[in-house]
Amino acid sequence: MTVPAPRTDRVVILGVAASDSHAVANQLIAHALRTAGFTVVNLGTCTPVAEFAQACARHPRPLAVVIGSLNGQIHADLHDLAEAKRTGRIPCPVIVGGNLSVGSTKDASAVTRLHDLGVDRVLGSAAELLPALDELVAADAADVPATRAAPGPAAVRAPAR
Repeated sequence: MTVPAPRTDRVVILGVAASDSHAVANQLIAHALRTAGFTVVNLGTCTPVAEFAQACARHPRPLAVVIGSLNGQIHADLHDLAEAKRTGRIPCPVIVGGNLSVGSTKDASAVTRLHDLGVDRVLGSAAELLPALDELVAADAADVPATRAAPGPAAVRAPAR
């Protein structure tokens, strides 16, 4: 299989939420994104919002920040995300996925609370990630301003350019 050359206009900043040390899915997602031709800045596990913001400063035109979490603590981990987005330190859409609540009973308000924290898109499965990123690439190519409706209850913002 031939892996496409990474493109600087398709930078994805990837990491696992601050309190979460689950690394396997992170590495598999990074590999899948690279195979699809994305340039991946993988911050690894236990990544606070400030480190995602620092990565955005080092890569000033990211397509998206993608954050995974399997321990159900993502709401606490993202408590300062809204401020980072409001101040422009994270200038792109934030996509999250994984096990987003504690316990076997899933809280229906978890997605709404994530949007309130500044998350633009919440994925139900890893299979939704590439299509979500492809939508962002298409929106960016079409130079779609600010916000556009996306499939499902989430909204995806085109990257600020």
